[in-house]
Amino acid sequence: MPDITFRDGISGVTAEDLAGFFDGWPDPPSPAQHLALLRGSAHVVLARRGPAVVGFVTAISDGVLSAYIPLLEVRRAHRGRGIGRALVRRMLERLDHLYMVDLVCDPGLAPFYEPLGFTRLAGMARRNRGALAR
Repeated sequence: MPDITFRDGISGVTAEDLAGFFDGWPDPPSPAQHLALLRGSAHVVLARRGPAVVGFVTAISDGVLSAYIPLLEVRRAHRGRGIGRALVRRMLERLDHLYMVDLVCDPGLAPFYEPLGFTRLAGMARRNRGALAR
Protein backbone atom coordinates (compact mmCIF):
# COMPACT_ATOMS: atom_id res chain seq x y z
CA MET A 1 0.00 0.00 0.00
CA PRO A 2 2.77 2.48 -0.69
CA ASP A 3 0.41 4.88 -2.48
CA ILE A 4 -2.17 4.88 0.37
CA THR A 5 -1.92 7.27 3.30
CA PHE A 6 -3.98 7.25 6.48
CA ARG A 7 -5.01 10.13 8.67
CA ASP A 8 -7.31 10.93 11.55
CA GLY A 9 -10.15 13.36 11.08
CA ILE A 10 -11.86 14.92 8.10
CA SER A 11 -10.21 18.31 7.79
CA GLY A 12 -10.55 19.52 4.21
CA VAL A 13 -12.94 16.75 3.13
CA THR A 14 -16.00 17.84 1.16
CA ALA A 15 -19.20 16.02 0.26
CA GLU A 16 -17.92 15.75 -3.32
CA ASP A 17 -14.92 13.77 -2.03
CA LEU A 18 -17.34 11.16 -0.67
CA ALA A 19 -19.46 10.40 -3.74
CA GLY A 20 -19.53 6.71 -4.62
CA PHE A 21 -19.31 5.11 -1.18
CA PHE A 22 -21.92 2.69 0.23
CA ASP A 23 -21.71 0.43 -2.82
CA GLY A 24 -24.60 -2.03 -2.88
CA TRP A 25 -26.66 -0.34 -0.17
CA PRO A 26 -30.37 -0.28 -1.10
CA ASP A 27 -30.78 3.35 0.05
CA PRO A 28 -27.28 4.79 0.58
CA PRO A 29 -26.70 8.07 2.37
CA SER A 30 -26.03 11.02 0.09
CA PRO A 31 -22.51 12.49 0.06
CA ALA A 32 -23.82 15.36 2.23
CA GLN A 33 -25.25 12.87 4.74
CA HIS A 34 -21.98 10.95 4.60
CA LEU A 35 -20.03 14.09 5.49
CA ALA A 36 -22.48 14.83 8.33
CA LEU A 37 -22.06 11.34 9.79
CA LEU A 38 -18.28 11.68 9.64
CA ARG A 39 -18.53 15.02 11.44
CA GLY A 40 -20.78 13.44 14.09
CA SER A 41 -18.43 10.54 14.80
CA ALA A 42 -16.10 10.58 17.80
CA HIS A 43 -13.27 9.17 15.68
CA VAL A 44 -12.66 8.93 11.93
CA VAL A 45 -9.73 7.41 10.09
CA LEU A 46 -9.47 8.02 6.35
CA ALA A 47 -7.50 6.17 3.69
CA ARG A 48 -6.39 8.35 0.81
CA ARG A 49 -4.72 7.79 -2.49
CA GLY A 50 -3.41 11.20 -3.37
CA PRO A 51 -6.27 13.61 -2.73
CA ALA A 52 -8.97 10.93 -3.21
CA VAL A 53 -10.68 9.36 -0.20
CA VAL A 54 -10.66 5.61 -0.88
CA GLY A 55 -11.77 4.31 2.52
CA PHE A 56 -12.90 5.25 6.00
CA VAL A 57 -13.81 3.83 9.39
CA THR A 58 -15.82 5.57 12.10
CA ALA A 59 -16.32 5.11 15.83
CA ILE A 60 -18.86 6.45 18.26
CA SER A 61 -17.65 6.49 21.85
CA ASP A 62 -18.34 7.70 25.38
CA GLY A 63 -14.57 8.15 25.73
CA VAL A 64 -14.50 6.27 29.04
CA LEU A 65 -15.65 2.68 28.70
CA SER A 66 -17.02 1.83 25.29
CA ALA A 67 -17.04 2.48 21.59
CA TYR A 68 -18.98 1.20 18.62
CA ILE A 69 -17.60 0.95 15.09
CA PRO A 70 -20.62 1.46 12.83
CA LEU A 71 -18.97 1.89 9.44
CA LEU A 72 -16.00 0.59 7.50
CA GLU A 73 -16.01 1.24 3.77
CA VAL A 74 -13.38 0.87 1.05
CA ARG A 75 -14.12 1.81 -2.53
CA ARG A 76 -14.59 -1.28 -4.71
CA ALA A 77 -11.57 -0.52 -6.90
CA HIS A 78 -9.32 -0.49 -3.80
CA ARG A 79 -10.60 -3.60 -2.02
CA GLY A 80 -8.42 -6.64 -1.47
CA ARG A 81 -5.30 -4.59 -0.78
CA GLY A 82 -5.42 -4.59 3.03
CA ILE A 83 -6.83 -1.08 3.32
CA GLY A 84 -9.86 -2.14 5.37
CA ARG A 85 -7.69 -4.09 7.81
CA ALA A 86 -5.30 -1.16 8.12
CA LEU A 87 -8.18 1.21 8.82
CA VAL A 88 -9.60 -1.04 11.56
CA ARG A 89 -6.16 -1.53 13.13
CA ARG A 90 -5.60 2.22 13.26
CA MET A 91 -9.03 2.75 14.79
CA LEU A 92 -8.41 0.05 17.41
CA GLU A 93 -5.14 1.79 18.34
CA ARG A 94 -7.11 4.97 19.06
CA LEU A 95 -9.65 3.02 21.13
CA ASP A 96 -7.18 0.76 22.94
CA HIS A 97 -7.79 2.45 26.32
CA LEU A 98 -11.46 1.40 26.33
CA TYR A 99 -12.92 -1.72 27.92
CA MET A 100 -15.15 -2.63 25.00
CA VAL A 101 -15.19 -1.92 21.28
CA ASP A 102 -18.18 -3.45 19.54
CA LEU A 103 -19.41 -3.67 15.98
CA VAL A 104 -22.20 -5.42 14.15
CA CYS A 105 -21.66 -7.06 10.78
CA ASP A 106 -23.37 -9.51 8.48
CA PRO A 107 -22.40 -13.13 9.27
CA GLY A 108 -20.34 -13.43 6.08
CA LEU A 109 -18.09 -10.57 7.22
CA ALA A 110 -17.23 -12.06 10.62
CA PRO A 111 -14.14 -13.88 9.24
CA PHE A 112 -12.74 -10.48 8.20
CA TYR A 113 -13.01 -9.11 11.75
CA GLU A 114 -11.98 -12.18 13.75
CA PRO A 115 -8.23 -11.93 12.92
CA LEU A 116 -8.43 -8.31 14.12
CA GLY A 117 -9.40 -9.48 17.63
CA PHE A 118 -13.19 -9.41 17.43
CA THR A 119 -15.30 -12.32 18.70
CA ARG A 120 -18.82 -13.28 17.77
CA LEU A 121 -21.52 -12.28 20.25
CA ALA A 122 -25.30 -12.40 20.18
CA GLY A 123 -26.82 -9.03 19.37
CA MET A 124 -29.93 -7.21 18.39
CA ALA A 125 -30.48 -4.48 15.83
CA ARG A 126 -33.28 -2.37 14.43
CA ARG A 127 -33.17 -0.83 10.98
CA ASN A 128 -35.33 2.04 9.75
CA ARG A 129 -34.64 1.84 6.03
CA GLY A 130 -36.68 4.95 5.25
CA ALA A 131 -34.71 7.21 7.60
CA LEU A 132 -32.13 8.24 4.99
CA ALA A 133 -34.80 9.36 2.55
CA ARG A 134 -35.94 12.12 4.91
